[in-house]
Amino acid sequence: MTAVHQELHFADAGEAADLAAFLARLIHYDRAAAVRLQAGGGVLAVFGRPPSFEVLAIRTARLEAIVPTDAASATAAGGPAGSRGSGGLDTTVSAGEFADALDRARAERTAEAPGGRGLVVIVPQAVTGPPWAGVLPPRGGWRRVDGLPGADEVRGAVTAAVAEFRARDAALPEERRTRAERDRIGQEIWSRTLGATGLPLRAVHAAQSLGFLRPVRASAASAAAIPAGARGGVTTAPGPTADPLVLLAAGGWLRLRTPYGSVAVRTSGFPGLSVTPA
Repeated sequence: MTAVHQELHFADAGEAADLAAFLARLIHYDRAAAVRLQAGGGVLAVFGRPPSFEVLAIRTARLEAIVPTDAASATAAGGPAGSRGSGGLDTTVSAGEFADALDRARAERTAEAPGGRGLVVIVPQAVTGPPWAGVLPPRGGWRRVDGLPGADEVRGAVTAAVAEFRARDAALPEERRTRAERDRIGQEIWSRTLGATGLPLRAVHAAQSLGFLRPVRASAASAAAIPAGARGGVTTAPGPTADPLVLLAAGGWLRLRTPYGSVAVRTSGFPGLSVTPA
């Protein structure tokens, strides 16, 4: 029996390139990383969990269509194209395999059709997902949390926390410079909250490390939306005059939304993990 794959038709090759960069960062922290893909309403949401930060990272990109390969073949042969763009997608795949698929599609596009905006990527075969992939943020019910500092202040908080960790680590006597002691210091620092928001500093550190806190460019807002049908999603993306950073809450979750992606943290129920800065 021939395996049926799905094609993701990206609306903008630049957004696909940004997604590839996001996957590369996840793979940097975990070579065996998996990502959960959910798509609907013309948007793909990619969920990952960099192991050092105890958070979920979310990156999105606009889609023109989701096409089963058998339907794509039929269309190419002059058959009906009625299934084009229908349905959705919810699967867990290897981050490395998905990154490779993006790279291949970008290389083929450059060689064969350098013009145009879109990109076609074949979704890799599904893998058995890690436990976190079954515990995603809720679909709706998000409300804005007041009190989030501006972007410069948020970046400054991360810089100060990293500097404190390094200073305290350097001050440890040799006999106490162990992984357990460094993790203890990291846990103390990164479990602190950002002002009165309740957002742990580890979430802000993750956003910085994943490239979500870099200065805003004009096209970034279009990639910040999360599909209404994807868990953890809201349909509103920050526009050119909107606040570049927004903190949202739903149930036991907080989500820091930026023009380049989101970082979500469960405020209850997760066991403590190492938060030593990478």
